[in-house]
Amino acid sequence: MGVQHVLAMFGSTVLAALFFSGIGTIIFYIVTGGRVPSYVGSSFGFIGVVVSATGYEYSPGAGLNPRTDVAAGGILICGIVYGCIAILIIIAGPNWIDKVMPPVVTGTVVMTIGIHLSASAFANATTTTFDGWMAFTTIMLICFVSVYAPGMLKRIPILIGMVIGYLIYFAVGWTGHAPRIDYTGVYDAAWFAPPTFIKPKFEAQAISIIVPVCVVLLAENLGHIKAVGAMANQPLDKYLARAIIGDALATIVSSAGGGPGTTTYAENIGVMAVTQIFSTMIFLVAACIAIFLGFIQKFGAAIQTIPQGVFGGLSIILFGLITVSGARIWVENQVDFKDSRNMLVAGIPVILGASMHTTLSWGNFQLDGIGLPTYAAILLYQLLRGWDSIIDIYRRMRNQKKPAIEDANSV
Repeated sequence: MGVQHVLAMFGSTVLAALFFSGIGTIIFYIVTGGRVPSYVGSSFGFIGVVVSATGYEYSPGAGLNPRTDVAAGGILICGIVYGCIAILIIIAGPNWIDKVMPPVVTGTVVMTIGIHLSASAFANATTTTFDGWMAFTTIMLICFVSVYAPGMLKRIPILIGMVIGYLIYFAVGWTGHAPRIDYTGVYDAAWFAPPTFIKPKFEAQAISIIVPVCVVLLAENLGHIKAVGAMANQPLDKYLARAIIGDALATIVSSAGGGPGTTTYAENIGVMAVTQIFSTMIFLVAACIAIFLGFIQKFGAAIQTIPQGVFGGLSIILFGLITVSGARIWVENQVDFKDSRNMLVAGIPVILGASMHTTLSWGNFQLDGIGLPTYAAILLYQLLRGWDSIIDIYRRMRNQKKPAIEDANSV
């Protein structure tokens, strides 16, 4: 069962740090007291913002991002902010989330991230004509596996699509009709060695770009807690704050060593739905397997040989899913777009995210096409709430104070 969960998250973690995903899952298990069955692994929500913050351009054999330290610094601060949200939930309860970031805001932020990153995904996919065809092939493979594959194979479409796309590229390159894949890095890498740790570096621009991803993490955790609770017929809402703290600590520990940000995995929820087994011990087994794989250096070097066209196709799928996830939040929460306030709160940030390819600077503080729309959505919603909403909040505050005054008078 543990191996199944490694395979389930493998489709998403394959491009990130297996080692830290294992460590993060163990942290999550401890913080939640083993009450919430979930695997914690690297979040694709961070990939685009890291690329944007560091200026990294992927190419086969390019090696590690030379500004990984800067990315790690931004992710670490994001983890701290995410943890602060959990503390607020413990102190004030979860209802305030809907006041500050209702579905119209969270859906807008998630959608904006996907739309903003689409340009880089398309650029990767169309570096050459052959890359464009390989991106198309990879996308169609993933789509067909997602819809038509039997049983467990349907749970790992990204992994299967990437592997088949890679093999097609390899075969065409071997015949001389496309560039051959360079395996020099794989030959030079050791079989077993400790993971490479990198000390975080903190830059204001990277922090301002990466921190808004905590909204995505929050939306993911909320959805996953409700989904697992519904499947297990055991509500888990009371563990929301602890789950977020576990996820935040996993992100902080991972980024402190130069690893990626983490999140709970929807893929593993699919495995639980199929098997109807919700034992949290299974995830500890999966974590140990992932940690072991993290020591296989040739595996990491092999990942760096993924052709640009295949990687571009993967990126289009992933960023497309992020975009649609934002719309899904709107639909599932029945956001009323007949209300002009919701239209403005959603429309303006989405257009900013789609069109903004520069950075706005105020001294050391900088905002890009993800950060600005995020703050714009939150601010617009608060400004356009209307007097009725403000009066309603005031009345609730007065009603909360009355019992306390009456208790004092009775004494």
